[in-house]
Amino acid sequence: MKLHQIKYFIEVVLSGSINEAARRLYISQPTLSKAIKELEKELGFSLFTRTSTGISLSQDGAEFLSYARQINEQVELLETRYFNVQPSQQLFSISSQHYSFVVDAFVETIRRYGGDKYQFTIRETRTYEIIEDVKNLTSEIGVLYISAFNEKVLLQLMKEKGLEFNELFEADPHIFISQKNPLAKKDAVTLEDLEAYPRLVFEQGQYNSFYYSEEIFSTIPSPKSIQVSDRATLFNLLIGLNGYTISTGILSADLDDSEIVQVPLVAEDTIKVGWIVNKKAELSSMAKLFLEELQHTTLHMR
Repeated sequence: MKLHQIKYFIEVVLSGSINEAARRLYISQPTLSKAIKELEKELGFSLFTRTSTGISLSQDGAEFLSYARQINEQVELLETRYFNVQPSQQLFSISSQHYSFVVDAFVETIRRYGGDKYQFTIRETRTYEIIEDVKNLTSEIGVLYISAFNEKVLLQLMKEKGLEFNELFEADPHIFISQKNPLAKKDAVTLEDLEAYPRLVFEQGQYNSFYYSEEIFSTIPSPKSIQVSDRATLFNLLIGLNGYTISTGILSADLDDSEIVQVPLVAEDTIKVGWIVNKKAELSSMAKLFLEELQHTTLHMR
């Protein structure tokens, strides 16, 4: 096994295709394909699953990726320290449900540790896709919640996918509403109080099961319900339609002075927010730094 093979392999993963990786590496596609096949032959397993529509990491490839990244990081540290080689871009990717505190932690991670060159990705996406992203190591970390209702189903799914859930914090449910909403004057609201107002939820696409819902109490019917795909739209509808959404009650510092407020929801269930990782993977140094910032950010906001 040679170092350039490891670098080639990582670039193919990042690029998503042999052709694009070859272009970025300034080598020919046949040369890159040959290097990857020779590496697979040495390892004794396939790093990628190849289909007519492209390539994707195999399960063995996903495990190998975590070790390859560690080797590459250590080599770059040596090259930077002793040979004055400029470090390559910092690489890091996460997938998350729609939480502003995750974005805040992501921003702070980049500010403190991003350096002069980085290639980071943050995906606010659907619950099932978060799980798939971490399983395939498209993202190193996923952030989502579990409750008494969905815990058994989601934890079983994570187990089947080879993932591990780590609790970040537990919160009582709150509603996010406009300051102009009549409910904003209450110290707390009940589910009955919400019946007259539009409920806003994040759509889950093909996997639109109650268990994958991003909002607690998803099984309780609402006469007015709107599905959205992003936080900006949701906040506009909270203001424009006096709608509500149920979440953790943790607002980003950027939203403290906005028209959005949180009000406690009287309910027995709680929200456990946590981060998931692939059990086969070793977290990169950047992932560990992000988790530190995430812990600090949520502790500060609660």
